[in-house]
Amino acid sequence: MSDAVITRTSLLRGPGQAAGAMFLVGTLAGVSGLIQDYPVHGGQALRYLLAAAILLAAARLAGLRFLRPAPREAALLVALSLTGLALFNVCVIEATRHAGPALVGTVLGTVPLVLALSGGRPSPRLAGAAAVVVAGATVATGLGGGGPVALLWSLGALACEVCFSLLALPLLPRFGALRVSAYTAVLAVPLLGVFGLVADGAAALRVPTPAEAAGLGYQAVVVTAVAFFLWYDALPRLGAQTAGLFAGLIPVGAMVTGAALGFGAPSAAELAGAALVVTGIAVGLAPSPGPAPGPVVSPVERPAAGRTL
Repeated sequence: MSDAVITRTSLLRGPGQAAGAMFLVGTLAGVSGLIQDYPVHGGQALRYLLAAAILLAAARLAGLRFLRPAPREAALLVALSLTGLALFNVCVIEATRHAGPALVGTVLGTVPLVLALSGGRPSPRLAGAAAVVVAGATVATGLGGGGPVALLWSLGALACEVCFSLLALPLLPRFGALRVSAYTAVLAVPLLGVFGLVADGAAALRVPTPAEAAGLGYQAVVVTAVAFFLWYDALPRLGAQTAGLFAGLIPVGAMVTGAALGFGAPSAAELAGAALVVTGIAVGLAPSPGPAPGPVVSPVERPAAGRTL
């Protein structure tokens, strides 16, 4: 394989993985109806338990040994699991209960802009691209409505979604995408178990119906194990500012899944929003004027400590 092909493949890997991850996260809306009657926190604990088992098995097959985190790394892992996984679910659920999905979807659509600003002052091109993606996600989702309580829960979900990326960045060079995905999924299980006991008591868990089991299994395998790995592998390649643009694909994934499951064809507003999202991402990924950069080896391409491969 020529150096040019290797370089092109490397350059496409990050955007492809980020796009796939956020699109798969968006498909969650299509299967949410299957588990709407299952206890929420207990169901999410089961989801992360299955996902953790899959990710740990994948790490073992890849020859990755367990790495003992240092105190600061352990604190980051716990904070990431608490905010980006457990509390994120709680905030989304409560926001939806108070105002329906449109408001929280609109607020989460601002993730690209928040991440674009997270690393300091972004370039005008990146800031403009993030604004276009936010506009597209807002058009595709709808502005929604709701009172201050729903807005506060939605803002909490936004903060947790930002933490899902920013708290992982310091961990990825040493642990890698697979370990970070697995360790955070493991930690989310007891956290959500505690939430379930407080909210639902003994009713937090029950035997799921076949449809509920299918929905929880899809969340565990596709939305968690696969999407988490793709996102965390892409994040250090692109950086939080550029990777955040792909969060605009979440409503696009929801729209496509809904149409595939027979919930109706996309509306004109949804199609227009999807077109704006794709346009914004293309603008954000366009090369800056100047000499072409040479090949860059990202942190995740260097052997992580403890790897036996």
